[in-house]
Amino acid sequence: MSEADQDTSPDGIDEGKRLMRVGGDKGLSLAERLTDRFHRLTWRTPIHELRLKGRYPLKLIAVPDDPLFGDVARGQALLAGRIQFRGESHAIEGLDLRTLAPSAGFADYLHSFAWLRDLSSVATRVQASPVAESLMERWLAAHGEKVTAAAWRPDLWGRRILFWTAHAPLILSSTDLIYRSKVLNALARGARHIDRSADKALAGPARVAAWCGVVAAGLLIPGGDPRRAFGEAGLSRAIGGALYDDGGVVNRCPEALLDLLALLVMLRESYAARRLELPDFAHEAMVRIVPALLGSCHADRGLASWQGGGPVPADTVAQVIAASGIRTRPLRQARDWGYQRLAAAGVVLIVDAAPPPVARVVDGGCASTLAFELSDGPARIIVNCGGARAADAWLPRQLIEGLRTTAAHSTLTLADTNSTAIHADGTLGRGVAEVELVRQESEGASRIEASHDGYVRRHGFVHRRQLVLTGDGKEVRGDDVLLPKGKRRKPGATPFAIRFHLGQGVEASPTADGLGAVLRVPGGAIWQFRTRDGMLAVEDSLWIDGEGRPIATQQLVIAGSAEAGGATVGWALKRAR
Repeated sequence: MSEADQDTSPDGIDEGKRLMRVGGDKGLSLAERLTDRFHRLTWRTPIHELRLKGRYPLKLIAVPDDPLFGDVARGQALLAGRIQFRGESHAIEGLDLRTLAPSAGFADYLHSFAWLRDLSSVATRVQASPVAESLMERWLAAHGEKVTAAAWRPDLWGRRILFWTAHAPLILSSTDLIYRSKVLNALARGARHIDRSADKALAGPARVAAWCGVVAAGLLIPGGDPRRAFGEAGLSRAIGGALYDDGGVVNRCPEALLDLLALLVMLRESYAARRLELPDFAHEAMVRIVPALLGSCHADRGLASWQGGGPVPADTVAQVIAASGIRTRPLRQARDWGYQRLAAAGVVLIVDAAPPPVARVVDGGCASTLAFELSDGPARIIVNCGGARAADAWLPRQLIEGLRTTAAHSTLTLADTNSTAIHADGTLGRGVAEVELVRQESEGASRIEASHDGYVRRHGFVHRRQLVLTGDGKEVRGDDVLLPKGKRRKPGATPFAIRFHLGQGVEASPTADGLGAVLRVPGGAIWQFRTRDGMLAVEDSLWIDGEGRPIATQQLVIAGSAEAGGATVGWALKRAR
């Protein structure tokens, strides 16, 4: 057991039973959607155009550093004349941003100017400036004067201000005074835009990004002290609405939490450029974020795949945490964030023990309650398919939506339905509203028992899962139980399937009796899987890697049916060597 996982004091693990309830499953009301739509329509009016007018700065007060390193492959592609992101690529020469119709992920990468970080990571200013200025000129021609929903979202402007100011040498080195004035004018217009629209961004990282842009503009554009004070008040509200008390983000996605931390790290550099300190409320947020983030990492410190996020590599996570300056241990029991972490002898088990995020604070949530991931050192043995938000741009839409389903997670699926409904428009519907949890710790083992009510209303069953990790890390024991509750809508047995999606490179060989499988793990370890109840099958699966690409994998599936009195399935994973 590592030192980071031995000390229980940072997370204050409380043994015993507790109940988690979600505040509601509804998204924005019709009135709220109409209000948001009307607000966006006002962007095109002469009144809003007047609000954007004003003096533009002749220069920035200071140029902050970007403390984070970019993606080398994407940076080299930019130098070679192409901008690419998660499977989508476009030649810079001849690129017309007025007619370009990219995927959502590529559009955000392009319009946020996050590519400036990638470019600066592989090239000198002399090499990178022509590329950066070429793309900047194309963006200004398409979006500098015309306010569009795609490019002028408040969160994109917030990120754009952070990247423009941190990489100003790449976009403002030109001797062309007309070009420089266009850039600085666009910067000033963007700041005025988010002064009024930052609070309209989706609660969570998007709203934090928008307010970070307001604050950065107040710090770095001359005459910005009133904006800075106004922005700090807004940022404090945005962080309060984005984070739980335990440091988790409200959309429950570890990748989004990492992104939020990176935003605060970048903003701190804007303060440092002015020889000022980051406000206490923002620093305290980082202090809460880091242990929650580490708590959702595997033994190799790479992020697990939850709520649509991908398995972010350990070096990327480590870079952001190091830049934060926060040193702490993983949070093992998150009361609101919802992830329970069991760790022993280099083995880490992470359980989703909370309802999905409420629809109004998330776009693309997953029905993953009571799923788990398991790693042994650097090898991930049990995973979730993951990546619904981070998948390759060219994957079929139906497949991407399928990654959000209960069946794409390592848990029980009843009657081939989701524990929380996923509507045709992508929003989450009714399902899990309560999760009961009992956690117990001893020298010999750590035990979690949790249940959810996601299937009660439709099928008349509570799903209860018990997981035990032994103190030597060599065995995981589990029980999945369906308990009758409420009124059953259909007579007869209800089919179920318990899925265990295997990590990349894990090879499963079924045993002759149909009750087990031998798992050969990359690196040489062998784990044995056994079930006491039902027949075990080895089927095809897939896993979305850190680049958003689908990787062919396998899954173990225990199939059965629950009669009116319920059903119990016991299983175990044991390390053979």
